[in-house]
Amino acid sequence: MDTSYLLLIAFSITTIIGLWKLFPLAGEQSWKAFIPLYNFIVWLKIIKKPWWWIFLIITPGVNFLMVAIMYLLTAKAFNKRSFSEKAIAFFLGFVYLPYLGFQKETKYVGPEDRSKQKPSIAREWTEAIVFAVVAATVIRTFFFEAFTIPTSSLEKSMMVGDYLFVSKVSYGAKIPNTPLSFPFAHHTLPLTTSTKSYLEWFKLPYFRLPGFGSVKNNDIVVFNYPDGDTVALNAQDQSYYQLCRSYGRNVVWTNKEINPETGKPYFGDIVARPPDKRENYVKRCVAIAGDTLFIKDKQLFINSKPSYIAPTMQYTYKVTTDGSSFSPKTLEKFDITDPIQTQQDSTGYTYIINLPNNKVEDFRHLENIKTFTPVIEPAGQYSPHIFPHSPNYKWNNDNFGPLFIPKKGVTVNLDTANIVLYSRIIINYELNTLELKGDKIFINGKEAKTYIFKLDYYFMMGDNRHNSADSRYWGFVPEDHIVGKPVFVWMSIKEDNKNIVGEKGPQSGFLKKLKTSVFDDPNRRARFFCFVSKDGLSRSYFIHFIVIVVGLSGFFYFRRKRAEKKR
Repeated sequence: MDTSYLLLIAFSITTIIGLWKLFPLAGEQSWKAFIPLYNFIVWLKIIKKPWWWIFLIITPGVNFLMVAIMYLLTAKAFNKRSFSEKAIAFFLGFVYLPYLGFQKETKYVGPEDRSKQKPSIAREWTEAIVFAVVAATVIRTFFFEAFTIPTSSLEKSMMVGDYLFVSKVSYGAKIPNTPLSFPFAHHTLPLTTSTKSYLEWFKLPYFRLPGFGSVKNNDIVVFNYPDGDTVALNAQDQSYYQLCRSYGRNVVWTNKEINPETGKPYFGDIVARPPDKRENYVKRCVAIAGDTLFIKDKQLFINSKPSYIAPTMQYTYKVTTDGSSFSPKTLEKFDITDPIQTQQDSTGYTYIINLPNNKVEDFRHLENIKTFTPVIEPAGQYSPHIFPHSPNYKWNNDNFGPLFIPKKGVTVNLDTANIVLYSRIIINYELNTLELKGDKIFINGKEAKTYIFKLDYYFMMGDNRHNSADSRYWGFVPEDHIVGKPVFVWMSIKEDNKNIVGEKGPQSGFLKKLKTSVFDDPNRRARFFCFVSKDGLSRSYFIHFIVIVVGLSGFFYFRRKRAEKKR
């Protein structure tokens, strides 16, 4: 049995023993201590706390804090109120409770009545902080979580620098795998670059609460990055598995050569992360469990039918001009960022550009354009960076598949050729052993010619199709990696000048970026207070928000002035 469960069982047994001895002193029968959940309700009654605390006690992320508070309140109810006694009860309650129960002089005096005492500043701040942590953790775990778009893979649907709220209730909140973690931190402690923000000695299995729906085709989805199960700490922005394919696993694990730019080893320590602590990514779910996906000359087909194409979906084009270059104004008009000039000669300029679908027709008919050619990788051209990273499957960005998306309960035939499609699922996501011996496959030590999937899987792609590291590179997304659905963008900030045409050098300071986005950039300002749909963002409700804030401020101001006059 896992050590975390052994520790949890030990803590539970010692706590129950303590309650068994303390309940009779508070007028409750001792047998009640042995009934799960009911013993907590009785415990809450003894320390005079509301019954609904039971919901906080069973909420991962705050349950251990709530139980620690109950240990503290129990010590006070049995007249142990010195600072040292309260500290021991809070941090070591599972030991302190049975200690109290076996002390002959222990007496129940009831919770401390502070209704007539003026609370100290320290107490007020402590209670406020505890309440804020508990409330925010519950909201963040089960309802909504703030999120920032980290990459350009969904441009122009979602932009780098978009600040949004992700709904956990849309697909059902996922119970954290590692509930013992630092509040509001993801996988790394604040002010550090590699220190874990969570403890792994206690883990919970995958479980998801009921939601309002399930993941549908073309939903924009936030999920935990599957390739992020293993990370090179000094190269966290790169896939560990791609690093191993490029440099060799031995080099990644043992190379201590110092990077002159950072002063640290190129790769650093290699660490594993549980599913809920892997990086959060956001992309479009183009195929759900049970679908068959196929890409032919960049056209995506799902179950043999052309897939939905978002108006802002981008592809790469090669463009030549009559000798003139594109002005910053033209690039801004057509929402083109980072054009690459590949050639300049007497015949003209040649550019490689990313262009949104809704701008293509107008752009290709500009007077100075001589040729306008889509960039497409030819069928049969093998790309080692593309899933499943096997020369048996000569797939690339623009010609990929056909590929069946695994579905829970479905059986797939296995052989030595197609095992590369499902080996990661079998080993990493569904926790089996896998061995190849000649032309035979062994799963958990037994020869296997078929496999039944235990989870549903999804295939994610970015709308910036030629600039997106998505499922074409790292494969399937398991259902236990799904986080939620983006529903509302409340702010959009230029994180750097790669989105500003005709300017150079990074902007410094959040306030300066905010000012630029609100006052100087109508495209960014239009992204404030927008709802998210499969087509991108809705109209902006920023002006409505300003009007409401100003109106409420004026209402309360005049209401206060009126009250002052009456007094």
